[in-house]
Amino acid sequence: MGWQTIVVSQHAKISLTAGNLVIQTDSDRLHVPVSRLNVVVVQTLQAVITTAAIAALTEAHVKVIFTGRDGQPICETAENYPNARTAALVTSQVNWNQSRIENLWTRIVAAKLQNQVAVASFLDADVADLVDEVDKLELNDATNREAVVARQYFPLIFGNDFSRSDLVPENAALNYGYSILLSLIDRVIVSRGYLTCFGIHHCNAGNGFNLGSDLMEPFRPIIDYWVAQQRFQDLTPDVKFGLIRLFDLEMTYQGKKELFSNVVEKHVVSCLKYLNEETDQIRIEVEIPNEVSNYAINDYV
Repeated sequence: MGWQTIVVSQHAKISLTAGNLVIQTDSDRLHVPVSRLNVVVVQTLQAVITTAAIAALTEAHVKVIFTGRDGQPICETAENYPNARTAALVTSQVNWNQSRIENLWTRIVAAKLQNQVAVASFLDADVADLVDEVDKLELNDATNREAVVARQYFPLIFGNDFSRSDLVPENAALNYGYSILLSLIDRVIVSRGYLTCFGIHHCNAGNGFNLGSDLMEPFRPIIDYWVAQQRFQDLTPDVKFGLIRLFDLEMTYQGKKELFSNVVEKHVVSCLKYLNEETDQIRIEVEIPNEVSNYAINDYV
C-alpha cells in the first residue's frame, strides 16, 4: 500500500497515464505514481475522474472518497473481489470464535476509554469520574461503559451544553474526521479479503461497515482532541485539510513511534489475525501525543 494523500478541492480532471494519476486543474498539472497513493479525497463537485483512473486506483487498494454538497464524505470506492478473498476466509470470518470476539472488543473499548481520559486530561478537564467508569469495564463491555463515558466525555471537552446530536460545526468536523478514519480502516479490511459488513460488536443490518466501525474506536479520541483545540465557525476547506493531515501525525503504538496512517494498518491487521486464530496474543496500545500538530499534507490541488 502507498502512503501519499491527495485532496482535490478545485475544478479538475483526474485521469490515468502510464501508471500515473494525472490531475489537470485550470492552472497546473500534477503527476503522481498510483503506487505511491494511499487515499484520494475529491472534495469538490467540479472535478471529473475517468473510469481508467478509478479502476487503477481500486486495483492498487487506493481509497477514493467523494464529498457531497454539504462537504461531508458521501461515498467511496470499494473493491468487490479483492485477490485475498476466498470462500474459506469469508466462512472463517462469519464463524469467528465468540470468546476471541469478546476479548478483542473488551480491549478495543479499554483502549478507547483510556484515550478519552488522556484527551480530557490534556484539555485540563477533571477526569476523576471518567477514570472511575473505566475501572468498571467488564468483559465484552457488558455494562456498556463505552456509552456511559461518552455521555460525560464530550461535555467535558466541548462544554456542558454540547451534545453529539447538535447541528454545530464541531460535530460536522468530528463526523468528517471519523468518516476519513473509517475509510482507511475499511481499506485495510478489504485488502485482506474480509467483509466490512460483519462486525464483532456493531451489527446494524443497514451498515455495510460494521467491522470498520468496531476497529476504529481506539482512534476516535485523536479526532476529538484536534477538533476540541480549534476555533472555527464552519467546516471550511482548511478544517478538512487539518483533519486529513492528522493521518501524518507521529504517535506511539506498541511502544514504537509510527505515523498514524501506518498505525491504523498495523492495528487492523493485528486484530484480524487474532480473530482468525493466526495468533493467540492481541495488544492494543495506542498512545495519543499530548500535542496534536498539523502535519503538512502531501499534495492538494
